Amino acid sequence: MSGAFQRFLRDESGATAIEYGLIAALVAVVCIAALRTVGGNLNRTFVSVGQALSR
Repeated sequence: MSGAFQRFLRDESGATAIEYGLIAALVAVVCIAALRTVGGNLNRTFVSVGQALSR
């Protein structure tokens, strides 16, 4: 039983999957932040153009 526990403690096969998951989460957060910023700027641009055309 002790040998199985020692192997479990030394096993790092799941660490890579966790690292990839963390990287994917970070990329998703950066993409969401960038899209929200671009979306806000784009919305202001369309409002500005719409107001200029309605004059």
